Amino acid sequence: QVQLVESGGGLVQAGGSLRLSCVASERTFRTYAMGWFRQPPGKEREFVAAITWTAGNTYYADSVKGRFTIFRLNAKNTVYLQMNSLKPEDTAVYYCAADNTVSTSADEYDYWGRGTQVTISS
Repeated sequence: QVQLVESGGGLVQAGGSLRLSCVASERTFRTYAMGWFRQPPGKEREFVAAITWTAGNTYYADSVKGRFTIFRLNAKNTVYLQMNSLKPEDTAVYYCAADNTVSTSADEYDYWGRGTQVTISS
């Protein structure tokens, strides 16, 4: 059972940056693909970014391409989401997820963190 804990959320002004972190409990973290998803207020959960376990491939939602970067440090059991040029529409609860296979679909991920709130003011 993989436990995931997100941190790094907060309130920032539009145009600012945040870095989210997600720490996994398992040493086998390095074998999992990782994803970031978000749920804006009153909306469905949506894909943000994903990375393969080798970090050889990354995937992004069109809405965040060029602004967000997903990367991982397997030695620290941690995956990060660097978010730049933030917009009010990025406001959401951000979740990290883990699975054996990388996917852009939330349904494919077996393990989830509890989320961290990101609020962007205009």
